[in-house]
Amino acid sequence: MLELRHLNTLTALRAHGSLAAAADELHVTASAVSHQLKELENYYDISLVNRRTRPLTFTPAGKTVLALADSIMPQVARTKANLKRLAHGQAGRLRLASECHSCFDWLMPILNYYRREWSDVELDFATGFEPEPHHLLMEGDIDLLITTSNLPIEGISYQPLFEYESRLVLSPTHDLAEQHFIHPNDLIEETLIAYPVEAKRLDIIANFMTPEQVSFKAIRTTELTAMLIQLVASERGVAALPDWVVAEYEKKGWVVSRPLGDGVYCQLYAATRSSSQDTAYMQGFASLLEGIVKPV
Repeated sequence: MLELRHLNTLTALRAHGSLAAAADELHVTASAVSHQLKELENYYDISLVNRRTRPLTFTPAGKTVLALADSIMPQVARTKANLKRLAHGQAGRLRLASECHSCFDWLMPILNYYRREWSDVELDFATGFEPEPHHLLMEGDIDLLITTSNLPIEGISYQPLFEYESRLVLSPTHDLAEQHFIHPNDLIEETLIAYPVEAKRLDIIANFMTPEQVSFKAIRTTELTAMLIQLVASERGVAALPDWVVAEYEKKGWVVSRPLGDGVYCQLYAATRSSSQDTAYMQGFASLLEGIVKPV
């Protein structure tokens, strides 16, 4: 029988001290306020207010109900506000994944800014190493995918970000470091150090080795860029990384890089469900990505 309207009524009575003033705040008549109060008192067979005092005072039972109101009503107000923000796309959850593990280097400043501007949106991350990340996007398991694969899938939209060169990464003492560019046949006796994704999704395989119908001797995987660089530097294999990533390690002298043939260039995209593009917080993130330039 105790309802939110009763809590509102008692809170208004406490604030104004009279039925008439409380009624004005609640936009009802004084008799309606009196009726609500009597309804509650009759149901529990207990008095809640001392009507003969001016202003009105509360009995111990009335103070108990007010304590409940003080606990619950702020939560109700916050929930109502959150529901309004959700209805207008200003709050929610944004789940991101990236096929390019090293992309988080340039993505982190954007995420930090987004957190400040869209504080009601919960940011969450998923690995992009699953076999079918585009399927995760379609199924709603993620909301945005950083990818080089703009697969023609109905219901997925692609926002171009920037183009980069995928370069072969070598130990400075590797024999191939003496060459100015690399041919696919140069790599058939090499072990490729790569992120744990399907081989056909790796730039160097899809765009360099497969067209020439050749393959690496073996593939070894690691999720960490630092470990990948360490393995290459210790001559455990070779790797292929975006130019902006390998440049950092080349400056330190840990590795060197060489172009793959005449150059393997890839376009990076942000993929989203077409149905979610009108959501305000998705538009907010997309607008930040529009200003992206390739890291250097």
